[in-house]
Amino acid sequence: MTWKQRFLSNGGAVLSSLYIMVLCIIALLGYLITPDKTTYGNRQILELANLMPGTRVLLLKIRKNQLVETDIPWWKLMLFGIERPAYIYKPIQDVYYFREDTLYVISGNRNTGEVTILKYHIADVVFPLDETKPVKRKGDTLIVPLIDGREIITTIHELAEIIENEHLEEFVYWLGSDLYGRDILTRVMLGARISLAVGFIAVLVSLIVGFPLGLVSGYYGGKVDDMVMWLINVTWSIPTLLLIFALILVFGRGPIQIFVAVGLTLWVEVARVVRGQVIQIRELPFVESARALGIPAFRIMWVHIARNVVGPVLVISAANFALAIIIEAGLSYIGIGFHPPVPSWGAMISEFYGYIMTDTPHMVLIPGVVLMITVLAFYQIGNGLRDALEVYNV
Repeated sequence: MTWKQRFLSNGGAVLSSLYIMVLCIIALLGYLITPDKTTYGNRQILELANLMPGTRVLLLKIRKNQLVETDIPWWKLMLFGIERPAYIYKPIQDVYYFREDTLYVISGNRNTGEVTILKYHIADVVFPLDETKPVKRKGDTLIVPLIDGREIITTIHELAEIIENEHLEEFVYWLGSDLYGRDILTRVMLGARISLAVGFIAVLVSLIVGFPLGLVSGYYGGKVDDMVMWLINVTWSIPTLLLIFALILVFGRGPIQIFVAVGLTLWVEVARVVRGQVIQIRELPFVESARALGIPAFRIMWVHIARNVVGPVLVISAANFALAIIIEAGLSYIGIGFHPPVPSWGAMISEFYGYIMTDTPHMVLIPGVVLMITVLAFYQIGNGLRDALEVYNV
């Protein structure tokens, strides 16, 4: 049975792999598939705060009287979302009506029960108006001055149809809303991008630093090994969070700095595992034969030995990926990592942990459960790789 067959026979590892694949697709597509496409999922509608999962609302899209980009390229939307939304969203209690050129909306706050009647000129709902000029009306015809200097001639009936077809949107808060009326599903989906990016870059940094050090230390031994082991022991003796705090103070606080700081705390385990594997492999006959043939040490290490330590490195990298996600969540929770409105799972838990004992605990439980499942999935994958590759000394 090959290692692939052994891995596929592990139901937990396969299920975890599928979950991580789905999470990666969500993180990659980003704002293309999120319900709320504003940057960071930060569309705040205070009237819709603390909604329970599955709540449906009717929203009126009101065009802002500003020049904003509305035709956004798909790649820009995918990466950054809508940085400057073109619309203001107002919740409607399912009641609205037109009277002449005015739209009347029954708007209410679901939390307080207050009901308000709002009225808007129908042209103001659809177009970005030049507020210094009036909308002219001749019978049923409207002459609408736009902020870009143009004038549009339309009718009241046409605008009413546009509003009903394009400016009334039913929105479903599948996982509810938070204290500011933001869609929790959107923020959890975007949080996957943060967590996976931290894990990937941290593991990459740990491999770039730890793999060569472990390879050189294990192959040469002697004073080189003593120096590397001294560095490993010194780094290992410093508490992880304290080391991260020091690195953030040195490099500054920002996304890249956090990624690198987390990665520089994980290289020790990689170096230790690689060193132990190389010490065993360097005494094997094929390495001795390569030395006897005069093959350079660099080539022996990187061509002949390195490929034989890939298995243990994959196992430890899966564990480090999970550990990096936990560290980032912890940093964001205590205010050192990402700050609101960036939708880090740790920051979301930190924002609303006080609501865990209220009637809206979903604001904390949902990101917490997703974080727990993601970390568990990476550990399951690591265990599956360990059994499939028959690596039991990591």
